[in-house]
Amino acid sequence: MGVPSLFIRVSGCNLRCVWCDTPYTSWQPEGEEWSVERILDSARNEPGYRHIVVTGGEPMLFGEIVPLTQGLRALRRHITIETAGTVFQPVACDLMSISPKLRNSTPWEREAGRFAQMHEQARLRPEVLRKLIADYEYQLKFVVRKPSDLDEIRQLVELAGAPEERVLLMPEGVTPEALAERSVWLVEVCKQAGYRYCPRLHVMLYGNRRGV
Repeated sequence: MGVPSLFIRVSGCNLRCVWCDTPYTSWQPEGEEWSVERILDSARNEPGYRHIVVTGGEPMLFGEIVPLTQGLRALRRHITIETAGTVFQPVACDLMSISPKLRNSTPWEREAGRFAQMHEQARLRPEVLRKLIADYEYQLKFVVRKPSDLDEIRQLVELAGAPEERVLLMPEGVTPEALAERSVWLVEVCKQAGYRYCPRLHVMLYGNRRGV
């Protein structure tokens, strides 16, 4: 949090979270196609950023993530990968930021539930989650909408066998007002359970816009 980082964002996702705030890289993918070499050249030309975050969409869907992260490692960058934890790839990674999707993510009401069943079946892959946790330095980050999400989070933390200090709770929301409202009670939950609170700093600073 607060570390200047260069973000590499892929387009395409195997999930359809109802509260997704990056549809342009998820369920309505757009953007210009870049080769791995071009991405690495861009990173090489930004020497001020020691930390690089590979995110999406779902970056672990794509085979190119392996040579990309190997190239970033050769540039001596600290590599964080943001993933939902449903796909495994043998990547180079310093921090695997795993965000398992809760029931609150299933889009039952969007597009008459068109993608809800697909999402519900794909959102949790316990065997992949355990593999990522076993192979990488990791954190578990959960998007929280309401207090009733906490029971499901506790079950998933127990399933993963993760200590409380590796669990981050982040309020869902795309406005500073919504985040502030949820943060009031969510901070107290973190204090009581020993979890870490994860604010959406970019939204608080810049609002819900791209390029920050």
